[in-house]
Amino acid sequence: MEQNKEENKLNVQGAAPFAQTYFHGTRAELKVGDLVEVGFNSNYGQRKITKYIFLTATLDAAIWGAELAFGEGRQKIYLVEPTGPIEDDPDLTDKKFPGNPTKSYRSTHPFRVVGEVTNWQGHPTEQVNVMKEHLKQLKEKGVDSLND
Repeated sequence: MEQNKEENKLNVQGAAPFAQTYFHGTRAELKVGDLVEVGFNSNYGQRKITKYIFLTATLDAAIWGAELAFGEGRQKIYLVEPTGPIEDDPDLTDKKFPGNPTKSYRSTHPFRVVGEVTNWQGHPTEQVNVMKEHLKQLKEKGVDSLND
């Protein structure tokens, strides 16, 4: 009987914490197992070679990423896991939204694609157009970062 109590203690585990879910919005054609890496042309702005790659913990921010990405391909939102450290995206924290309410992050380390969100609803066309116009105005003022 005493042995059974010991065995039960060893088999009982506490609740494991949930892993953080991260998203990456794009038009790139990726599959599970692919890596999103630095060193390619950006999906945004001047399309420079990227020094950072970006991910978010909110579906809404990932939807914006997909909607604002260059290209003609289908807008996609991938579930990704970082392979190294991530940090707050200063363009969306320090400059615009103190405290990082959009849960937007950047990294120089790859993200591994672990899935795709296939059922999501984009923003209304008028709202996307307003955002694109706002970004155009920022670019005209010389604000076109992607964290140089």
